[in-house]
Amino acid sequence: MWLAVLAGPMAFGIAGPALILDDVARDLDVPAEAATWAVTAFGWGLSVGTPLMAGLLGHRGMRAALTACGLLVLAGATLLAAIPALPFLVLGSALQALGIAGLTATAMNLADSARRMGVVTAALAVVGSTAPLVGSLVSDKLSWQVAFALPLLSVMAVPAVILRGHQLPPSDDRFDRVGAVLLTALVTALVSVPHWPVVAGVCAAITAAKLWSHLRVREAGFVPAVLVRTPAFLTAAGLAFSLAVINFGMVYAVPRQLARYTDWTTSQIGVAVVWPMLLGGLLSWFVVAASARAPRAVTTALVVMGVVAALTAAISVWASVLLGAQALASIAAASGQGVFAVRATSAVPGGHRPAAIGLFNLSYLLGVAFGPALVSVLYV
Repeated sequence: MWLAVLAGPMAFGIAGPALILDDVARDLDVPAEAATWAVTAFGWGLSVGTPLMAGLLGHRGMRAALTACGLLVLAGATLLAAIPALPFLVLGSALQALGIAGLTATAMNLADSARRMGVVTAALAVVGSTAPLVGSLVSDKLSWQVAFALPLLSVMAVPAVILRGHQLPPSDDRFDRVGAVLLTALVTALVSVPHWPVVAGVCAAITAAKLWSHLRVREAGFVPAVLVRTPAFLTAAGLAFSLAVINFGMVYAVPRQLARYTDWTTSQIGVAVVWPMLLGGLLSWFVVAASARAPRAVTTALVVMGVVAALTAAISVWASVLLGAQALASIAAASGQGVFAVRATSAVPGGHRPAAIGLFNLSYLLGVAFGPALVSVLYV
């Protein structure tokens, strides 16, 4: 269960700001779109930090990775809580995300069965289901700065996981600095695409070409070539990305739709969106466990639920239908993260498990970054 505590609070950074961004914008006297950069920065930090910290985990071992990541989360939370200014909000969110990405990657590396992986991903989904409401309540009772610092709770599990003696031995391979820089640049460009489509798209294409060329020279580098040459791994990562875009876009879009088409208050909306996301989190553990027996049927069901949820949310104006669509999206994304993580890691040689987990989570977390960013662009 310490693995669930280690990973779960990441969801506070993803969904916690969903109901308080307008309050943040008013308090900082900035446009609402500017406040959204805090969420984009968190998504960027998760996306960049996942492969980087997985690389640290693979080359330095678990103790060093957990210590470094815990310090990053602590530094980010300190900035967020201490200085109410947009630049520090963005920087603190990014630092928190870099650290908690590594904590989550470590938890998933230690989850060596479908049941344990289901516990980790269910924890993420259950925390995420209550995160908008918790973020709103903490903002009302304390401050929005404390609400943004809630991912700090994950640090509580760091000493316990270290003391339990889990070992992920470090690799003897030389660290691939060029591969790490190129992947970081690629992720940065991809996360920027919703805001600057042309410039960021061109930069992403150029960087991807350079990274592909580098893989041909350094096949066992920061991005192992075997991963991008394994169709099963790429398919699992692509499906996880797609379901994450749908779900986390709806986490921000559905409350706005409810505010537009109902007379509910912010607190009432926060309470209303708990049940569909909580349902997804609770069911995901059973779905991930069941996927070992019927992988194709589960995969088909998750994809269908994601597509139906997106189409329904796009055309509906009724609160009950919007909440039902959010439930479908939550079930699909929360379950998909666990189901496809198991499939992605089982498709590659065992020695590449840390890198596979890192790059798989990168794909999922790019969806976390893309979803809210796309919503912010569409609602401007």
